[in-house]
Amino acid sequence: MLAAAEPLEAERDEHRARAEQICPDHQAPPVPAVGEDTGDRADAGLSVPYIANPENGRGNPTTAALTRLAEALGLRLVVTLGPAEEGSATAYAPGIPASLVRLGRTDRFRSVVAVMAPALDLSADEFSGRLVAALAALAQAMGRDLAEADWWRLLDALLLVAAHPAGRAP
Repeated sequence: MLAAAEPLEAERDEHRARAEQICPDHQAPPVPAVGEDTGDRADAGLSVPYIANPENGRGNPTTAALTRLAEALGLRLVVTLGPAEEGSATAYAPGIPASLVRLGRTDRFRSVVAVMAPALDLSADEFSGRLVAALAALAQAMGRDLAEADWWRLLDALLLVAAHPAGRAP
């Protein structure tokens, strides 16, 4: 148990250091030991799985739920919107079709991204965002939402190109 707790404590310390850089005047509440249940989630009225899902990159918590959680921790939720950096994948982000959103939540999509991202020298998160934005732009250019099978055909072709580009010796 101790070996598993050490990385979590290191991650917690890293988050605390970043928070202090961003807001040096903030007085954070004491941080409990890893694995200690402080009841904060109960104060927020949220279940353990509901909180665990976003922590593990799954689910989409509502701002209301995030607000309740922040208040239970003695914090407040702050959402900041600003212009995208020029040249970033999100500088132009058309509406994402519902079928693409569903596709992006699948294990298969994450597997494809995990194969393609290193071939392009990108992190999986960065590449996933770029890929979804590009596919959404393609659907917009075509003037229609694509079916799941269409998305997979496109992804299979892109996977082939990323993993085995033309002109590279086999």
